[in-house]
Amino acid sequence: MLLAVAVENTRTLVGLVLDGTVKRHWWVGTDPRRTADEWAVLLQGLLTGESPVSGIAVCSAVPHVLHELRDVVARYYPHVPGVVVEPGVKTGLPVLVDNPREVGTDRIANALAAVNQYGAPCLVVDVGTATTIDVVNPAGAFIGGVIAPGIETATDALGQAAAQLRRVELVRPRAVVAKNTVEALQSGAIHGFAALVDGLVGRIRAEQSLDSSTPVVLTGALAPVLAGELTTEIRHEPLLTLHGLQHAFARNNQ
Repeated sequence: MLLAVAVENTRTLVGLVLDGTVKRHWWVGTDPRRTADEWAVLLQGLLTGESPVSGIAVCSAVPHVLHELRDVVARYYPHVPGVVVEPGVKTGLPVLVDNPREVGTDRIANALAAVNQYGAPCLVVDVGTATTIDVVNPAGAFIGGVIAPGIETATDALGQAAAQLRRVELVRPRAVVAKNTVEALQSGAIHGFAALVDGLVGRIRAEQSLDSSTPVVLTGALAPVLAGELTTEIRHEPLLTLHGLQHAFARNNQ
C-alpha cells in the first residue's frame, strides 16, 4: 500500500493507493507550524486499521512542510521505500520551461497522472489555493501553463479590501445576475472563475494549435465547485495528484 501525500498551500491530500486505485483519502489543513512529530501523529491516526504502508511518495508546494515530512519519513518509516517528487527525480515527463525548479511539484504530479491516463496532448486544471492550467504537448512534455488566484484566495482578498463585503459559502447562486450581496459574491466566484477557466482553455488551445478533442482534466480541492459550471468538456479527477505520485514512486522503485 502506497502512502501518498500531496501538500498544497491551504490543504494537504493524503491517500492510500494500491495497484493504481485510491483506496482511502483524506483532506487535512496545511499548517506550516506543524512539526514532524505532529505530522507523524496525524498520519498514524489516519492509518489506524489500514493495511501496512509499503511505500511513501510526497510532493509539496510548501518548503517548510516538505522539510518536516522528510523528517517523518526518515524517523518513523526508515525501512519503507520512498520518493519525494522534486527536481532531479525521474518522472518520465520532460519539463520544458525556463527554470524547471520553479514549477510546483504538485503540477508535475498532476501532469504525469493526466498523460498516463489520457495521453498527450492534454491540459490539467487544478482548482485550489491557486487556479492553475498546465499543458502537456503532443510529444508528452510539460511546456508550462497559467497561474491565477484561487477562488477562496480571491474572495478572501476581496473581503479584506472591501469593508461591506464578507466571505460567503461557495455554492451556485440562483442566477448570474444576483438580487443580493451574498449571491452577487457567489456569482462572481462561481460563474466568474468558470468563465476564467473556459476562456483560458480556449486561448491555450488556439495558441498551441490544440483542437477540442484535447482532454482537459479537472482536479483540486475546489474542483467540485466548478465541475458543473464549465462549458469546456472536462474529465473530473479529484484525486489526480495521488495517481501522479503513484506513477513517480513506481518509476523510482523498479
